[in-house]
Amino acid sequence: MTFAFDEGALYSQIGAFLSEDLGRGDITTQSVVARNAQARGRFIAKEAMTVCGLEAAEAVFSTLDTQQQIEAFVSDGDDVEAGKVIARTSGFADVLLGGERVALNLLQRLSGITTLTRQYVKLTEGTRARIVDTRKTTPGLRMLEKYAVQIGGGRNHRFGLDDGVLIKDNHIALAGGVAAAIERARDVAGHLHKIEVEVSNERDLREAISAKADIIMLDNLTPEETRPMVELTRELAGENVLLESSGGINLETVRAYAETGVDLISVGALTHSARAMDISFKIQAG
Repeated sequence: MTFAFDEGALYSQIGAFLSEDLGRGDITTQSVVARNAQARGRFIAKEAMTVCGLEAAEAVFSTLDTQQQIEAFVSDGDDVEAGKVIARTSGFADVLLGGERVALNLLQRLSGITTLTRQYVKLTEGTRARIVDTRKTTPGLRMLEKYAVQIGGGRNHRFGLDDGVLIKDNHIALAGGVAAAIERARDVAGHLHKIEVEVSNERDLREAISAKADIIMLDNLTPEETRPMVELTRELAGENVLLESSGGINLETVRAYAETGVDLISVGALTHSARAMDISFKIQAG
């Protein structure tokens, strides 16, 4: 799925982030920097990366001063080398200093997710598989982190629990079986909702196909175990069922999963294990 970037939600979150960091005020800046002093700042990439989060960084400064803007030299999704000036801004020194850490945290975090996502996407080129994210996101940052996945060329899985039907092992245990869970979901869920179910063996796969699941998640299987499950699904259901691989998939194994013929590969690591990119914000009087 995809979603529109919600600016209202963004600014609401930015306000909370700044409140957490600034508290009752930046006492260091108030003590050291003259009131109304002007300054210039530059965001500089200190390593190669795919940039993401420029709008979020700008929102940090414009929340502190509505006149504050960032002049970006690249766009979200652009690849840059170490030493590249990503963007610059100028204005009141206390605004630049007060927003520096939150802006950097967001820019570094989102660029890390986008950079990692692009690596996964490149490794699956030439196959039918699409890289998708999960709900394994940082609380409070889901909108931004899923946006970063999109910028990296990935797709979004469910945004939240209200977004779609995904029947997992615990649901199956409580419902009394794969078919029973699918039948209950179909009776209750709206006609616009597709039904996805998690399976990990051939018996459950056959049951899911017989119950006419729309999407089947092949969970925690090796590529060697996945391939015959894909072949069986195509034999029994043709292209009417989407197949998703999930569970512990990494950069070393993602190509092998993609070559099994699955349609989707969900990777929790995109958002829970992406390394923050090294970006600096250098300020000088001006």
